[in-house]
Amino acid sequence: MNDSGWTDLAGVVGAGGVFLFLIVVVWQIAATWRARMLAAREEQYKQLAMKYAQLLEDNVELHRRTLDELTQARGSIASMEKMMREIE
Repeated sequence: MNDSGWTDLAGVVGAGGVFLFLIVVVWQIAATWRARMLAAREEQYKQLAMKYAQLLEDNVELHRRTLDELTQARGSIASMEKMMREIE
């Protein structure tokens, strides 16, 4: 091969190397971006799970209070019925 053949080959190999390098850089940037998005989504899921757990605890407490009030109401009604039967 003459000098211009080697120069052309070196230019083609150099250009191919540059394009390959750019492809790898873009690929890594995309992978990093995706990893950050997944981490952010995972953090949002954790926050949502914590919020759900808190709401569930609040709901259980509200249910317990409702049952206590219902039990008291039933007791009061039973007491009133007993008193009304005694009056009759």
